Amino acid sequence: MIEVKDVSYSYSGVTALRNINLHIEKGEAVALMGPNGSGKSTLLKLINGIVSPDRGIYRFNTQEITRQKLSDNKFAKSFHQQIGFVFQNSDTQLFCADVYDEVAFGPRQMGFDETEVENRVNDCLRLLDIQDFKSRPPYHLSGGEKRKVAIACVLSLNPEVLVLDEPMSGLDPRTQRWLVEFLVNLNKSGKTIITSTHNLELVPEISSRAILFDENHTIAADMPSEKLLEDIDLLKEVNLVDQYYHCHQGTGHKHFHDHNF
Repeated sequence: MIEVKDVSYSYSGVTALRNINLHIEKGEAVALMGPNGSGKSTLLKLINGIVSPDRGIYRFNTQEITRQKLSDNKFAKSFHQQIGFVFQNSDTQLFCADVYDEVAFGPRQMGFDETEVENRVNDCLRLLDIQDFKSRPPYHLSGGEKRKVAIACVLSLNPEVLVLDEPMSGLDPRTQRWLVEFLVNLNKSGKTIITSTHNLELVPEISSRAILFDENHTIAADMPSEKLLEDIDLLKEVNLVDQYYHCHQGTGHKHFHDHNF
């Protein structure tokens, strides 16, 4: 479904992605891991057509995605209907006067009639249990509530692929738990889920496959999530192990019993 071949990308001459090769099949649940600045967010933007490769090819459903193709309104609409992006900072995604209009924005842009728009909005509000927020301005909501609204906005187009950039950041443990279960159920229903996260202890729950970026902006590993999290030397190499170790202090997690820190 998603093919990234020999892709490199830089911002004003600063490398963000270096020779990335990646295949993601329909229905997979994939986690992107790695230190800050390693290229995870840039890859998500590339998959969503927000940036285009300097070198290499990106294909979605066998079609090459280029800046030129995305400048065609009909093609862009079709593409953005199939793949939805939940930004790390919900405030960058929310700009309407109330939650109803926020969730209705995408379907209206796609040209659906108001009856279909209303059905989609109400379905998404129910799905995320945020019907009570319908008339409230998004900027009056808490961080967790804003995240739910941002997800509802994306799901209102019923995309095949849901891409989330650090969706757990800033959420309290209860909302994190809710989001994990929500993503697991979405994946079970057939959606392809791609999530970047620093919250490593949640990786095995939200993904069956993990892709690890290193500080050279390349993919250091691509393997089953549980297997990757057991590879302490690899996590040490990319400076993730301390963070993961602290998450599991006192939990008796088997991964760390045989290693000297």
